[in-house]
Amino acid sequence: MTDDDKLMVRVQEGDSAAFDELVARYQGPLLGFFFRNIRDRQLSEDFAQETLLRVYNQAWDYLPTGRFRGWIYRIAHNLMIDNIRRQSHDALVHAYTGSHDGGIEAVHRIAAQLVPPEEIADQRELARIVDDLLKELPDEQRLTFTMHYFSGLPLSEVAAAMETSLPTCKSRLRLCREKLRNKLRARGFGDPSPAESAADESLADPTGQHAG
Repeated sequence: MTDDDKLMVRVQEGDSAAFDELVARYQGPLLGFFFRNIRDRQLSEDFAQETLLRVYNQAWDYLPTGRFRGWIYRIAHNLMIDNIRRQSHDALVHAYTGSHDGGIEAVHRIAAQLVPPEEIADQRELARIVDDLLKELPDEQRLTFTMHYFSGLPLSEVAAAMETSLPTCKSRLRLCREKLRNKLRARGFGDPSPAESAADESLADPTGQHAG
């Protein structure tokens, strides 16, 4: 069992300290995940707390099979989608721009792969542009991208969290990357270098785990 699995077994046995440890481990990443997708800090905090509450309430439904991260992000994803569907207006109205929970560092790493290094005059500005462009992408593609790059889930766990197939998940990530490149070109950045294409496979799994 993974460390998360062991904590969940303890939660199932009534150990409140184990749940506190899960909260400490996942509250920040969940907050960052929600904030990057809905751009509302207060709502992101509420969603993170609600996700953790659902983890506690549904603890007995969890089987310790080493897939806790996919399970908790599936709860988070479903919570966000359910709330979006209840709104009569555009659910992704952005309260303000910015980054949270180390997001700017992740954008830096991604931007460095999407644009040739010699064209990056100001990494922070490029990171801001990439972060801004993510808002224009379709929901499922953006969610796949943010779960994978910002939350650090391998594609197999992203697919489980979004309740879709691994090929569909890979396709969404590929489309998202292509759209980001095209949008960057439209803003004056050149074509990706040949080395970037060769790096696609490693970039597709920043955690070092294989998607399959």
